Amino acid sequence: MKELLKLCNISHEVMDFKMFKNMNASVQQGEVIGIIGKNGAGKSTLLQFINNDVVPTGGKLQWLQQDLNIVLVEQEKETFSFEGINAAEVKLRKKWHVPTNDFSQLSGGEKLKARLARGFSKDADLLLLDEPTNHLDEHSIEDLKKQMKIYKGTIIFVSHDRYFLDSVATKIWSIEEQHLIEYKGNYSTYIEFRKQKRLSQQREYEKQQKMVGRIESQMAELTSWSKKAHAQSTKKEGVKEYHRVKAKRMDAQVKSKQKRLEKELEKTKVGPIQKEYVVQFSIKAGDKIGKRFLEVKNVSKSFEERALFKNVNFTIQHGEKVAIIGPNGSGKTTLLNIMFGKEESEGDIWISPTANIGYLTQEVFDLPLELTPEELFFQASFAARGRVQTLMKHLGFIPSQWTEPINKMSMGERVKCKLMMYILEEKDVLILDEPTNHLDLPSREQLEDTLALYNGTLLVVSHDRYFLEKTTNSKLVILNNSIRKQLNESFAKRDNLDELILTLETERQEVLGKLSFMTPNEQMYSELDKKFIELTKQINDLKKE
Repeated sequence: MKELLKLCNISHEVMDFKMFKNMNASVQQGEVIGIIGKNGAGKSTLLQFINNDVVPTGGKLQWLQQDLNIVLVEQEKETFSFEGINAAEVKLRKKWHVPTNDFSQLSGGEKLKARLARGFSKDADLLLLDEPTNHLDEHSIEDLKKQMKIYKGTIIFVSHDRYFLDSVATKIWSIEEQHLIEYKGNYSTYIEFRKQKRLSQQREYEKQQKMVGRIESQMAELTSWSKKAHAQSTKKEGVKEYHRVKAKRMDAQVKSKQKRLEKELEKTKVGPIQKEYVVQFSIKAGDKIGKRFLEVKNVSKSFEERALFKNVNFTIQHGEKVAIIGPNGSGKTTLLNIMFGKEESEGDIWISPTANIGYLTQEVFDLPLELTPEELFFQASFAARGRVQTLMKHLGFIPSQWTEPINKMSMGERVKCKLMMYILEEKDVLILDEPTNHLDLPSREQLEDTLALYNGTLLVVSHDRYFLEKTTNSKLVILNNSIRKQLNESFAKRDNLDELILTLETERQEVLGKLSFMTPNEQMYSELDKKFIELTKQINDLKKE
């Protein structure tokens, strides 16, 4: 296997923040490398180094093969041109069911698939993918996995999706505490390796601390004796010399032990393990008034000749927690935009005039990107400066980011800035469109726990079934140009074939979501894996009917 690239002692500073310290790694031909790390750790920046968009402030990238064709598919793009499309791209777009509409009219998943099709069609030696599963439904993720597995070049990708990482990665680059840890294997085996490494480090550190404590205790005892001997050498006539010699001998022993301790620590110094990165926040709802929040009557929506849904009717009560589900391009975001007057449609929409609504869009470019958090949040309507800064700390930001423009932040950090608005404002209705996109795992888990306890009304668009299972209790299913409201219940009662298949797929996604949060050696893993295979067989059999 040819070596393509070496990272040699890479360091990088942004303003006064040291992002990386002495990072070393290598890239072999044919590898599929998954980059993991918390929001703001520098994952996208690392891809930019490799794409020659950014030059590190220290160290170098050593290219061992010349004239490599490198292609980067970024996390998000505001605009994208379909000009200059080649045959391979056309074929992939058709295979992945990407419409040929204007880019701005596509759904989030369709936009990403269009850009992925462009990236894969270039036949690059080195393909860089930044969060390639964001916005994608389960079927689209499976298509992406297949494409990555047959790809002839080398792939380096950033992801927070554990199941996806396990499925495709042959090597892991983990960015932790400004350093890069390189591990040959998939995500689950790396996490087990990391766990054992941390346990070993903790044992060694405790052993070292005991040794330090023992030697320092001996030194303290000898020092005490030495002080007594020095005192005696000035008081007692006839024995001054004896006590003086004794004091000098003890002083020498103290120095000897001090040198021994320094030598031992220099040889095998072990630092304490760093605390695990955690994210903490909560969302409170204001007092809700009335019973109904939303009523939809005979609503229809089409784009040109393409019908999304027809004659839709449903009601949402205050306090309900509703998942909006459906394939990429089915109209989930469009439905939200219709509800809030951003899209026109046929039919009638009624929203409670007393509802205090927070709408988290899936866009990351709709923030005032030139502003800093200080400028964005330090307003009369918000709590005091200290509360906002404490919240930022709990969300994983560092102090210097208080005065850093939002356009300098990672995509995950931008999503957190948007979440902060609703945490501070205490909305009694939250509308969240793909809220887990770009978020690191600790942030996703905290968002799940927070929304599970949220006492307001919740509407969530997401492809993460595990997330929806924890946070919602009913669903709006967009399928075959209709929208049906369902309670979360067993599929056994359903006799409609399309609904049965969709419900089976929903259950399979839920199992898949749970598997993504587990390692193969956990007790429930094999049972859930067996269930996933059984559900897949049931779905395939039903689709043949």
